[in-house]
Amino acid sequence: MSQRIGEMLIENGLLTGAGLAEALASARAQNEPLIRILLREGRVPEEPLLRLLAEQHHLPFARLRECEPEPAALKALTARQAAHYHVMPLRLSGTTLTLAVSNPFELGAVEDIGTLQGYRVERVVACAGEIQEAIRRHYGVGADTVDRILEDSAGPAEAMPQEESHDLEKALSDASVVNLVNQMLQQAIAERATDLHFERYRDEIRVRRRVDGLLHDTPVPTALGQLYPAIIARIKLMGGLNIVERRLPQDGRARVRIGARDYDLRISVMPTLHGENVVVRILPTHLMIRFEELGLGPRHRDLLETLLRQPHGIIFVTGPTGSGKSTTLYACLNRLNTSERKIVTIEDPVEYELKGVTQTPVQPRIDLTFARALRGMLRHDPDIMMVGEVRDRETAEITIQTALTGHLVFSTLHTNDAAAAAVRLIDMGIDPYLVASTVRAFIAQRLVRVLCPACKEPAPADVQGRIFYRARGCSHCSQTGFFGRVAIYEFMMVSRSIQELILHKASAPQVRDQAIAQGMVTLADDGWEKVAAGITTAEEVLRVTQLPD
Repeated sequence: MSQRIGEMLIENGLLTGAGLAEALASARAQNEPLIRILLREGRVPEEPLLRLLAEQHHLPFARLRECEPEPAALKALTARQAAHYHVMPLRLSGTTLTLAVSNPFELGAVEDIGTLQGYRVERVVACAGEIQEAIRRHYGVGADTVDRILEDSAGPAEAMPQEESHDLEKALSDASVVNLVNQMLQQAIAERATDLHFERYRDEIRVRRRVDGLLHDTPVPTALGQLYPAIIARIKLMGGLNIVERRLPQDGRARVRIGARDYDLRISVMPTLHGENVVVRILPTHLMIRFEELGLGPRHRDLLETLLRQPHGIIFVTGPTGSGKSTTLYACLNRLNTSERKIVTIEDPVEYELKGVTQTPVQPRIDLTFARALRGMLRHDPDIMMVGEVRDRETAEITIQTALTGHLVFSTLHTNDAAAAAVRLIDMGIDPYLVASTVRAFIAQRLVRVLCPACKEPAPADVQGRIFYRARGCSHCSQTGFFGRVAIYEFMMVSRSIQELILHKASAPQVRDQAIAQGMVTLADDGWEKVAAGITTAEEVLRVTQLPD
């Protein structure tokens, strides 16, 4: 049989004679089926191989991403059974159950399900990864683990009360709860999520993940509500939090290893009307960010390089929360981080560890504020400093005094655009002369989603004959049409004319008009350039810049 499969693969150009000989030898040495060896060692692409096998066995081949299982079929098997046998139920007609299988030679699962469930089983062939994905999508992440915990539990089937803790301790001692939380974290990381939200409402549990800046529902089993308090307690334990305290907000952190990478988890617990909600922020412990990855065009890259060569002064990066300000600042520090320079930072919190940089997190509970830490940092003989955020007059004053004493300082402000940042500092009570004389540039930025390179497609030409691209969706991007994000920028260099406006306390629109007149590329204009280059879409630019139609 193995020899016949090998001959078919050679006939279809999927395998060479030498490759077949090596695979057969490996299969004999490891006492495993040839198909498993071919797939595990990557000698043959999975889909073409399974299509050949399906044809040989006169079975249909199915793309599960294009199939919608019947509700009756999903009820025919539990999540635990589907995961155990690695099959996906698709249709139920009378007593005939159609299952997707990834290996037509393995009949044990089909026979077991037919015998135990009393169905006549028909098979279709599908890729193993698509079967696994379909089980998660239709039964929910960790559904088999939830089934196993509840089946093994001797307790009642109703939801575990939030107020009781004795059942909670019993659930926590079961390693399956630990495994369930690990499954959810692993799945979130596999889907490139930056945040994982656990939300409890009166009659449902909602789990959502933030991918490329937008929240998406994570399919979870309906029975998850019975284990929700145990899940929250497990996450609290990971973050070193008090599992008994349910009335006050708590913040913690944990470090986990997924595969070969370490991740920092920032855990925030918030009491709500129907229980505790948790947000887990997922950050890689080390992140080397290059300028090429920021999305800087040639013009903006030259401007930033010029700013980094300044011996002193302040560079402000502005934008709302989640606009990538910290990423830009870390890229700048990476570029400047050499053995000849002392770089110190004060952050809330420290997002990523930078080797060779002295990083200090603020701790308001012990009165270690930005302003107080700044005073201490000056005694460490720094060349370059980063202040995570200028929030108040005291911090702004010390930051400016630092720049006046010959330091290059990076910081952030929460404003809508670059021009508004100058006005914001004056509104804080900073002397306009100090703002004009110390700030070298205000950089505003936003993040837009990048079109998936595997599935983006040309859109119909506009009235000017220009061809842009649009999102379609594929398995590579989880059907979203986007994969990753890139920044759009607005660099307002503080020229003499801008300084004059700041000294005269001009309004933000006046400052903005002058900056545009001297050549500033606005956020929207930078976004349209990326649309024209096929990087993103017009809808994305409009979404983050809030421009009128």
